[in-house]
Amino acid sequence: MRFDLTDLRLFLTVVECGSLTQAAREIHLALASVSERIAGMEAALGAPLLERNRRGVRPTAAGEALVRHARSILGQVEQMRGELRTYATGLKGRISLLSNTAAMAALLPPQLCHFLTIHRDLSIDLEERPSADIVQALVDRRADMGIVADITDLGPLQTHLIASDQLVVVSSHSHPLARQSRIAFAELLGEPIVGMADTALETYLGERAARLGRQLDYRIQLRNVEHVAMCVEAGIGISILSDAMARTLTRDLAIMPLSEAWATRRLYLCARDFSTLTPHAHLLAQQLLQRESQ
Repeated sequence: MRFDLTDLRLFLTVVECGSLTQAAREIHLALASVSERIAGMEAALGAPLLERNRRGVRPTAAGEALVRHARSILGQVEQMRGELRTYATGLKGRISLLSNTAAMAALLPPQLCHFLTIHRDLSIDLEERPSADIVQALVDRRADMGIVADITDLGPLQTHLIASDQLVVVSSHSHPLARQSRIAFAELLGEPIVGMADTALETYLGERAARLGRQLDYRIQLRNVEHVAMCVEAGIGISILSDAMARTLTRDLAIMPLSEAWATRRLYLCARDFSTLTPHAHLLAQQLLQRESQ
């Protein structure tokens, strides 16, 4: 059984499109050529990879296994190409790091600035993602490391605690809640909320509200924290943010911690296997872990 990289890319495209015809258009091949290559892969394997139906195609159990391995193999190939490409530009290494919003707001900028100052031959591909997306990307080998909150299932990943982050309530100074030093979550369930479009945090808070037989009243959810602050300042609602994120706001708002123990989230540095990181990714991991031990 021999599949080349073209076969793997073609198969993933077919699965993602759910249609041989659409995949053929996507990769600019004749439909007959796509069908022939898929048939050749199935013949080489000795088992069907796709299940045909009126709506298109979907992977069989064997096909699902091939999808997992193909993504892993192609991800490693792209990582190899990226690392080798950096030599042509004078760089000796590139690290792929994913981060949730809380870590991106305050934890990472000084750490990465310090790291890049010391290691001038290294470069970092940094991308902000929701914690759940980061976990999946690491499982699929699409990044070296990630920083996520413990409100997400960390699955099979190896983890190291690097920071704690408190959830806080942000309101205008004229809001009645602004007179309190700490706020119980139950007090917020009748309030209009201006939310961050953070799926993991929204799910976490939704579960906590459901335990009280209630739900949060989101008037609007925004991706930019300064836009959230603008709405809060205008009196549209209050917001629930990480303390690290709230401290970056430029507007004059009241910030009060939630009183519940569960409102203190832990941030973890994660990888599939720290022992198999590239040497330069290992250097960054060491620095981030040293920060916690100081």
